[in-house]
Amino acid sequence: MIRKPSLADKFDQKIFNAIYSRSLVYNTCWEDPAVDRLALDLRPDDTVLAITSAGCNVLDYALAGAKRIHAVDANPRQTALLELKLAAIRRLDHGDFFQIFGHGYHPRFREIYRDLLRDELEGFSRDYWDAQAHWFTSRAGSFYYHGLAGLVARCFRTYLRLRPRLAESIAALFQANSLAEQRDLYDRRILPLMWSRGMNWTLSRQITMSLLGVPYPQRKEVQAQHAGGVAGFIRESVEYVFRHLPAWNNYFWRVYVLGSYSLSCSPEYLKPAGFLALKHGLAERILAHTGTVTEFLKSGDEKISKFVLLDHMDWMGAYHPQALLEEWTALLVRAAPGARVIFRSAHAQPAYLDWVTVEVAGAQRRLRDAMAFQDGLAGELSQLDRVHTYAGFHIADLPA
Repeated sequence: MIRKPSLADKFDQKIFNAIYSRSLVYNTCWEDPAVDRLALDLRPDDTVLAITSAGCNVLDYALAGAKRIHAVDANPRQTALLELKLAAIRRLDHGDFFQIFGHGYHPRFREIYRDLLRDELEGFSRDYWDAQAHWFTSRAGSFYYHGLAGLVARCFRTYLRLRPRLAESIAALFQANSLAEQRDLYDRRILPLMWSRGMNWTLSRQITMSLLGVPYPQRKEVQAQHAGGVAGFIRESVEYVFRHLPAWNNYFWRVYVLGSYSLSCSPEYLKPAGFLALKHGLAERILAHTGTVTEFLKSGDEKISKFVLLDHMDWMGAYHPQALLEEWTALLVRAAPGARVIFRSAHAQPAYLDWVTVEVAGAQRRLRDAMAFQDGLAGELSQLDRVHTYAGFHIADLPA
């Protein structure tokens, strides 16, 4: 049954839409593509639909060997970021490319953009980077301190400047050579300093979550299943990441804490081998589209075998429930037999799995029953996720 948005939902929706519609939200992807590769089992004949976000993972799927990747995002700024990366892959050498997207800073970016990249772009993307090219030469020190998520990272960097002992300890974490050393650093030097009353208060504010692209419905989902609320959930996630998973290859947390990647701790597209593979043809497999998932699905008839839907169904289910039903109707039309869908959620068992109904074999079925969920595999892969900020990771197969 579709739940009607409450007055509070509608108010939050307007705020979230106002922020989202005017800003680059994600300057880097916040989903682990190493986990996605194992979940998707990409093959040379696969056609993928993926929500673009910052484009990092779309590039990774190309490196994994998918035949074609349709990168779809309703926010044209996210498309503009992917198109800038694709232009830079075509026109630059690895050194300049890594300075721009690895360090997040290149002193000659304006010149490089003007002479080599601008003519590769058109329409909104060209206009956008004409206006925002200074992000790569900014006094803030890094592209990764711009955009909404970057603003939160910049605030955290300022906080660390005020707490040098904590800053030194966190930097040391990324230099650790073993999990035992990491745990010791975290337990002895970070834990006593990190989770102050002020930090918990900041993490519990909706404005912080909105800047990170987390609307109020997702925050409510977290609060509903975690006794410590949002701050408690984030603390639990951080402790798992830094006590149980290697920090030396955790580029997700590194870039927001330190403002840059390193060659050994970066997405595959930034490493020399990945960059060259994309430059020599794999990047041509990526097609960027601005619009909703439903709009894209209705625009053609090519069958799609793998879908990467991120967490957008959480907020669609709350803000646009009818649109979510329409999206799934369109998805089933375009899905290849046996297509695999992966998605994430703020809740381990999101409610929309029970109220979204689709027609399968002539009968209306709940989404939960219309697909074969690979819960065992999803559970195993969740333990490897270097981001670890989603309560639910789902892998599901449509009927063959």
